[in-house]
Amino acid sequence: MAKTVTCLFGSDSQASSIVSELEQSGISQGKICLFTASGDNRTWDGTSSFDESSSGSHHDRVENYLTTNGVPHDDARAYAEGVRRGHALIAVRCADDEVDRVVDILDDDDVLDLDERQDAWRSEGWSHQGSGVADLGGTATTSAGMLGSGMTEGSAMRDRESLRDDGLYAQGRSSDRDEVIPVAEEELHVGKREVSHGRVRIRSHVTERPVEEQVSLREEHVSVERRPVEGTMRTGSVNDGDLFRERSIEMEERAEEAVVSKEARVVEEVVVRKDADQRTQTVSDTVRKTEVEVDDDRSAGISRTGTTDKNR
Repeated sequence: MAKTVTCLFGSDSQASSIVSELEQSGISQGKICLFTASGDNRTWDGTSSFDESSSGSHHDRVENYLTTNGVPHDDARAYAEGVRRGHALIAVRCADDEVDRVVDILDDDDVLDLDERQDAWRSEGWSHQGSGVADLGGTATTSAGMLGSGMTEGSAMRDRESLRDDGLYAQGRSSDRDEVIPVAEEELHVGKREVSHGRVRIRSHVTERPVEEQVSLREEHVSVERRPVEGTMRTGSVNDGDLFRERSIEMEERAEEAVVSKEARVVEEVVVRKDADQRTQTVSDTVRKTEVEVDDDRSAGISRTGTTDKNR
């Protein structure tokens, strides 16, 4: 029996990535239906065409197409509203042996919870009723889980958890006498994610400051003195032959000057390290559970239960 798995994604890019992954896994292109707010649409092979030129809004045409091709009316309306709000819808028709493979791919972190979305839309004034699209009689529906939908003979919308358990969940009439009320219970799953609590940045830069040092410098000076000669130096003390000899005397002045050199050395270090510790946090929330009251006039008693009747 052919089954249909549907899910809603937050953006066109997320949906396009999922479609590519489905095709790479061997799912035929004709089995994949895609609707986006931007109009990048693709429909199932062998189904009535999606007429972009027909009257009405884009999401009305999406709702009409889904309903015409076997999607329960309430689900089709909810998915069309999601498309109108900028989300992307993927619906995959698959055989029994393809269901697990399709669900593994669609079970992505980016998939939206349809029930939560509908609750948020209703708080904004959206009405789940009032569509002009005709409903299909006898179609079974359910909206549980992120992948929520229903099951018919030709298409079965699957709940995420029931798909994981390889079971199909259907709400509807199994015969003209049987009417089924689903009993659901939520489970609280707490995960973890990393968030930033700020950062520490250390930056080094170079500054300059004036310094002074004193140094003693030696400096030579040549002086020339001309003085009269007295006593024995006046005559006869010098060889007469040397008196008129040309001569030259040279004396060099020398001086010291300051020479500056610099040497860099490490005076301290700045070390940055990161330590991690563990703490236990208690997370509190509420979960929903279906309570069924049975009013049996035969015994004039009222019983209440949150589980299915195992005797049936």
